[in-house]
Amino acid sequence: DISTFRHALHDIAMIMCGEVTRDLETVEIEVETPLTKTRGHALAHPIVLVPILRAGVGLLNGFTEILAEASVGYIGLFRDEATHEPHSYYRKLPENLADAEVILLDPMLATGGSAADAADELKRAGARRVRFACLIAAPEGVACFEERHPEIPIYTAALDEHLNDQAFIVPGLGDAGDRYFGT
Repeated sequence: DISTFRHALHDIAMIMCGEVTRDLETVEIEVETPLTKTRGHALAHPIVLVPILRAGVGLLNGFTEILAEASVGYIGLFRDEATHEPHSYYRKLPENLADAEVILLDPMLATGGSAADAADELKRAGARRVRFACLIAAPEGVACFEERHPEIPIYTAALDEHLNDQAFIVPGLGDAGDRYFGT
């Protein structure tokens, strides 16, 4: 059901957040405790989360639960069901992309076209440090994304077997956006 899928996606996103951000650069800061001053660490760069609309919103809540200080941008892409090619329809991004650690979010990495196009848009907007996080990936999507963006690391919870002739991930989990939004 919708509730079970949403909760599972949220929980997996929170777990993934730790892995995706594990090696982010930090700086030493002074921290005032109730007893004394001490040294601590803070992230060296602001965080920007960018879900690919609409299914990427399903990962966003889990990431913002951990990264509450993160800014959020959006890239809207839809897949032409006949050609399986992505088409852009919306983009709203924070102005600090050149300074930020940008985490691109989409539950599914199927053909890789949408994620790679979204990464292109982020780069055109000035992003220099980008990571991609997805729930499930197909080997074909990983290969496409790595070919177009070899410098962007991919973080996925599962690597499934392959794409079928309709470009759906097998075994997959169906359309993540439809399952998350109940459509």
